[in-house]
Parts: sequence; C-alpha cells; structure tokens
Amino acid sequence: MKKDIHPEYNQVVFKDMSSDFAFLTRSTIKSQETITWEDGNEYPLVKMDVSSQSHPFFTGKQNIVDTAGRVDRFRKKYGMS
Repeated sequence: MKKDIHPEYNQVVFKDMSSDFAFLTRSTIKSQETITWEDGNEYPLVKMDVSSQSHPFFTGKQNIVDTAGRVDRFRKKYGMS
C-alpha cells in the first residue's frame, strides 16, 4: 500500500437518536463529538436519524398512509366528485 494516501480507520460509535441505540464499529468518518463507551474508553460519536432499530423494514412497524382519505379531502376541497 502507498503511504499517506489512505484515510485513518478508527473505532467510532454510531448512535441512533430516535431509538437511543448505539453501536461501536470501525470507520473513516470524522467527528468532533465524543462519547464514553461501555468499556470506559472515549470514542468519536456520529449521530444518525435511522438505524436497524428504528427503520420500519427491520422493526416491522410501518405507518399506513391513509391515501383514500387524502383523495376524498382533495375532491371535497376542489369540488370534484
């Protein structure tokens, strides 16, 4: 491997802010925030909106959209039948 062309590959904590789920893995991502992990060491923290703990595909909890209600409201609003 060539020297000085590869990014640093360090341990990082990714935290899902919606479900308060966190995991430690290796990544090249940089972060200014840090967190103290379960082993007592401090690692960079990357905050996420969605992970496997909060994504509907993995949790099986999907929001059903009321499309029929939306269509009826649209027709009612614009006088269509």
